[in-house]
Amino acid sequence: MEQKDYIKDISEIRSIMERSSKFISLSGMSGVFMGLFALAGIGAAYVYLDNGLSLNDEDITRKGSYSKAVTFLVVDAILVIVLALSAAIFFTTRRATQEGITIWDRTAQRLVLNISIPLAAAGIFCLALLYHGFIGLIAPAMLVFYGLALLHASKYTVNQVRYLGIGEIIIGLVASFFISHGLLFWALGFGVLHIMYGIIMYVKYEKK
Repeated sequence: MEQKDYIKDISEIRSIMERSSKFISLSGMSGVFMGLFALAGIGAAYVYLDNGLSLNDEDITRKGSYSKAVTFLVVDAILVIVLALSAAIFFTTRRATQEGITIWDRTAQRLVLNISIPLAAAGIFCLALLYHGFIGLIAPAMLVFYGLALLHASKYTVNQVRYLGIGEIIIGLVASFFISHGLLFWALGFGVLHIMYGIIMYVKYEKK
């Protein structure tokens, strides 16, 4: 009996230490919805580009001027990001509330800071690519930088985020050799991979 109590005490101490050093309230449903929103945005871009997968200059002008096409893609991307972040905040806040955990503690702040810096660098770098006309490299660059951001921030949360980051980096690197299929790799990285990650997270941590 004493041994069982001893093991239970160790388990509780370990759980407390993990909660104090890692943000563990990420919701799997947020990953699923982020993936679905990404696929919806990519689908809209696919239709706008006349069923084209490429983001090269000559391919994004099928619907008119280059500036109009770029404007559409930028607005489309911003809408997807806003919806994805909204889903992440909603489902993560809901899970934290259900578990009685403070969502905006020091660990969460470190997580957000460590993921924000690489993403900010990614945004500036992609704007530079757009400015110089290397639009075909934007898709792989976004995937690689996003993967690096997840990898950098994974030490403050669950291990699945690290694996998601590695997956995004691999897809981004492969995409850099096939820039004529940028939308396809975006769908794989931001859509399919997020949905798979979300399902795994939900089954492992949330499903009762």
